[in-house]
Amino acid sequence: MDKPGTTSAQDTALACIDGIQPQLSQWTRTIFDFGETAWREYQSAAWYVARLKHEGFSVEESSGGMPTAFCAHWTNGAGPTIGLYAEYDAVPGNCQDAVTIKQPRHGLGVEAGGHTDPHSGLGMASLGGLLATKAAMQRHGIPGTLRFTGEPAEKVRGSKPIHAAKGYYDGLAGMISFHPFYMLPLCNTARWDTHCGAAYAMVYRFICDEPENWVRSSDGAPIPQAHSAVRAPGANDALMTMYMVSKALRDSMLPHQGGWSISEAILTAGQATADNLPAGLAEIQYMIRVPTVGMAEQVTAVLDRNAAAAAAISGCRHERHWVSKSRPGLANHAMAGIAFEALSTVGPPRWDEAARKIGREIQVNAGGAASENPFIDELERLIAPQEAEAILRRDLPPSQVNSTSDDYTDMSWHAPTARVYVARPALRSTGGHAYPTWAMNALGGIAATIDPMVTCAAKTIALAALRLLEDAKARDAAMDEFITRTGGGVGGSNWIAPLCDYEPPINFRWPEYVTTARGRDWWIPSNA
Repeated sequence: MDKPGTTSAQDTALACIDGIQPQLSQWTRTIFDFGETAWREYQSAAWYVARLKHEGFSVEESSGGMPTAFCAHWTNGAGPTIGLYAEYDAVPGNCQDAVTIKQPRHGLGVEAGGHTDPHSGLGMASLGGLLATKAAMQRHGIPGTLRFTGEPAEKVRGSKPIHAAKGYYDGLAGMISFHPFYMLPLCNTARWDTHCGAAYAMVYRFICDEPENWVRSSDGAPIPQAHSAVRAPGANDALMTMYMVSKALRDSMLPHQGGWSISEAILTAGQATADNLPAGLAEIQYMIRVPTVGMAEQVTAVLDRNAAAAAAISGCRHERHWVSKSRPGLANHAMAGIAFEALSTVGPPRWDEAARKIGREIQVNAGGAASENPFIDELERLIAPQEAEAILRRDLPPSQVNSTSDDYTDMSWHAPTARVYVARPALRSTGGHAYPTWAMNALGGIAATIDPMVTCAAKTIALAALRLLEDAKARDAAMDEFITRTGGGVGGSNWIAPLCDYEPPINFRWPEYVTTARGRDWWIPSNA
């Protein structure tokens, strides 16, 4: 018998998720323990590919030219195609075991990768929703196709602009995007009007490959090596000049409004010893998060000028390589309504006493005081999308359409897209105590604390996907809104085309795990 507000197929999906919950828990921990970072998620991607093939999906590996991406399909006959996806990249410098004390995973140092959001649970919730939807389609004879993409390097906004430009989101009746979150207003809700903004990321590479041009031939050897001789400043000096100049000019890049930000990371240095030779190679990555593409272009122009000047000052040449060019998001109220109705049917995640006991242990071990309920109240409450929107708009100027950044936005220009948030565990602060990062990361790996989010999100995703498959009226309303907002659909008068005009940036020295004669380790040795 159907539950109130659900169909027989949806009930089948809910029962399926309950049945496979132990496996979802185990699989979540597997991806958590891999802890692989952007563009180097080899084990994680291979695990998903093998699992999907086992479940009867056809899988294109290395989709879009990205070695750790994939695109899987399963069809039950002619019908609408629904899109879901997994992310599975971790963050360097956040290695934490799934325990209640500060402790990196076995054999590694804290510099290794670890899941912060956690994408380990994000991907597994989506996979659970996918498998439950498939089971319901089979049992109830629901026609249609499921498309499931593997999205590496989300932390650098990596794969989705590339997948979008190469057509992987085309032809979908709807896309369901899930992300863990823990703070109001985006906790147990769906985005309404204000979706995430644009994001540009690039690597500036400085190369000092003609240091002999720095000196005159009368000054001595053309490539001086003596400690008393003049030498070219080199790539390190170019990078440091770029870093300092860009910091100094940050206030002049854009107006002081709009919630924009820019951050940087130093990737490589072209030398391993402090010899007297000028450094030959240095690279710095910038990430620009802004409401609009125009703002991203403005900041990029400033950084380009800074890079050219830094190279000229230091006797180098420079190159700019794109990592990401991601569009701002497009709202779809019909899809948001479908997603939130599904979440409302499932109800928010709940944490039992076993989870709370673990939370209290972490509170104490992280320097705080234990509380009866160690988790913040918002985690077990729903907030309507319109109410969340009103809270979000309080700190934004009326003219600002988008805020913060996340690359799911590229999907929203190719199919009606819902962005749904389900609560992940977060500790209640007692006496104003600020918890260290490791505590949050541990909560994302311990089964008792992360499983409620995974189960809730998987059920929400499955109910939303089946609604789109079974309810032609709801599906058509979402597509009609998409066509209206884009001025005609893909290619319409208000449509923003993909910005990706670059190859996948897979060949940089992204942080990764390495295997040497000393065994497997992070690229920064754990015994350093």
